[in-house]
Amino acid sequence: MPTRDDLAGSFFPVDPAPAVGWTITDGPVDYEDAVAIMEHRAEAIARGEASEWVWLVEHPALYTAGTSSRPDDLIAARFPVHQTGRGGQYTYHGPGQRVAYVMLDLKRRRPDVRAFVAALEDWIVATLASFNLRAGRREARVGVWVDRPDKPPSVSGLLAEDKIAAIGIRLRRWVSFHGISINVEPDLEHFSSIVPCGIADAHLGVTSLVDLGLPVTMADVDVALRQSFAPIFGASVDEI
Repeated sequence: MPTRDDLAGSFFPVDPAPAVGWTITDGPVDYEDAVAIMEHRAEAIARGEASEWVWLVEHPALYTAGTSSRPDDLIAARFPVHQTGRGGQYTYHGPGQRVAYVMLDLKRRRPDVRAFVAALEDWIVATLASFNLRAGRREARVGVWVDRPDKPPSVSGLLAEDKIAAIGIRLRRWVSFHGISINVEPDLEHFSSIVPCGIADAHLGVTSLVDLGLPVTMADVDVALRQSFAPIFGASVDEI
């Protein structure tokens, strides 16, 4: 089976298509409201009644449980827990974390889920590179990671690594929704009440841009996300 590195590459539409709508919502967005809006837009895209869309939001502190979540991975329900249809396991969303919901029509691009995940990872990696941060995918783990040689290795000598960005998607009629999250400056202690993405190895943790010593704002990340989006997915246009 090809690796995600093998599948990586541009994800442009194969035929002429309108530019992808791009919206940034200030202030916390209720999670259930966000899901309802995404589902409505994805259905409209599938019917050919709306353009593709990227929606950047923040959520109040909460946990979401993906379709592969295990009950034991919820250590303490200190924040509301939402069952969700996206792939993956438990994750945290909250202030200081940029969530980008991505609604693209894969029938017009590449109807390949693993290639789409690879493209999302490439988008995150390119965004982080804008801040001179070297990050990358790990074939056995979805998401984007950074090496942490400053932290203790595993008992077997494996290099410590921290996850800085998560991916969880769902497809309906080949239209994607849900998307990615990048830790800009969230409270990392909030991750301690779950086993993030089911990964419990002691040498694997969670980090953020600010935790890594990069004084990056949410607005900085938004600019980098949009600049890095175009070479992989194509043009975008502001949508209110």
